[in-house]
This record gives sequence, C-alpha cells and structure tokens, in this order.
Amino acid sequence: MTPIHEIVAPATMAVAVDIVLIAQRDDGLGLLLIRRRSEPFRGRWALPGGFVREDESLEAAALRELEHDAGVTAVHLEPLGAYGDPDRDPRRRVVSIAFVALVPADTHGLTASTDAAAWFPLSSPPRLAFDHTRIVKDARTHLRNALDREPVGFRLLPKAFTLGDLQRVHEAILGQALDKRNFRRKVLSDGLVETLEGETSEGMHRPAQLYRYLKPAHERTR
Repeated sequence: MTPIHEIVAPATMAVAVDIVLIAQRDDGLGLLLIRRRSEPFRGRWALPGGFVREDESLEAAALRELEHDAGVTAVHLEPLGAYGDPDRDPRRRVVSIAFVALVPADTHGLTASTDAAAWFPLSSPPRLAFDHTRIVKDARTHLRNALDREPVGFRLLPKAFTLGDLQRVHEAILGQALDKRNFRRKVLSDGLVETLEGETSEGMHRPAQLYRYLKPAHERTR
C-alpha cells in the first residue's frame, strides 16, 4: 500500500547573503566585486557576501559581510530576492538572500580586508561566480522599476547635488538619455528637491545651483 504522505527528512541547507553594492562614480554607476581566494570559483569575481550565522538576522549578516569584505558601513539595504537553485553552489545546497545596497557618492570607500575588492561598471561586469550574474541583472531591473516610486537616484548622490548630477544617475539606471528640460521640469514639479540658497557647484564649467533631497510630506512626520 502506497502511503498518502511520505515523511521526508529535512535537507541539510545553508543560508547565505549576497549584496549588489552600487555607487555613483566618475565614469558612471559602479559595482563592487570581490575576487575569491578559495574554491569554488577561486580567482573569479563575485558579489560581497557569505553565510548567515545562527544568531544574526539577514540584514545584520549582509552589513557584516560588507564591512568585512570592503570596509563599507552604514549603507541602505533593499531586499532583492531569494536564490535557491539546487546546483548554484557546488559545495552543498545553499539558499542566498540577495540585497541591493546603494551608497552615496560622497561617502563610499574601498578598503579590502581579506579579499581583493574592486569597482566595475554596473552595465558590464566580468564573468561572475555562482549565479551572481543573474543576481546583478535582477538588481538592475529592480532599480529601473523602483525609479519612479522610490528615491533611488537620491540615495546614490551626496547630500548636495545639481539637477545635472541627478539626471546622470537616472540615465545610468535607465540606460538611455533623457531630455534635459523635461527631466528638470518633472523633478521640480514633484517637490522632491529643495534649493540650497546661495550654494553652487564648483568645477571647470559654469557653476550650477545645488539642491538637496526633500522627503515627501507623509515621510517627514514619521
């Protein structure tokens, strides 16, 4: 007689975190990667990350790994998704929870600790270990989809920025050029920026007005 339900022993499984850390750099949006020094995929570039300890949350594990791998702290984390294909890690069954971390242009640093760390263009990363190429692709889609409903662009900028800076961030996320007049009109009409009176940018070109991000009214009361 075939049993209606079979009793299956729980599988031995590990939980990990992977972080797609993005920052605005001089040449566009940058992706932080770590060169693996051990197997599997020794010598291959990978996302910062690692296994979750029994006594910590997923977010705490992600922040710990970022600080350990690249000396990066105090970042904004956004959950991206779970990745659990049985063969994604040749060592054993590993389910990874991925996060997107956006780092303001005036605060990010890069101080590798136990692994070699480097920045790569977000639009063209090298061949990555595990399923990290898929995770990066999903992160880019996540940013594009969130651009109109979340302050994604502002999280990649310093506290004071020009509208040109903001437009370049949006263009990098979307992968296309935007009309300057239409973009500025929309940003100003949305009421999400505040003029920093008397403050302008300095550089080779004509000084431009500086702004700062202004939270929506419903968020200011929290």
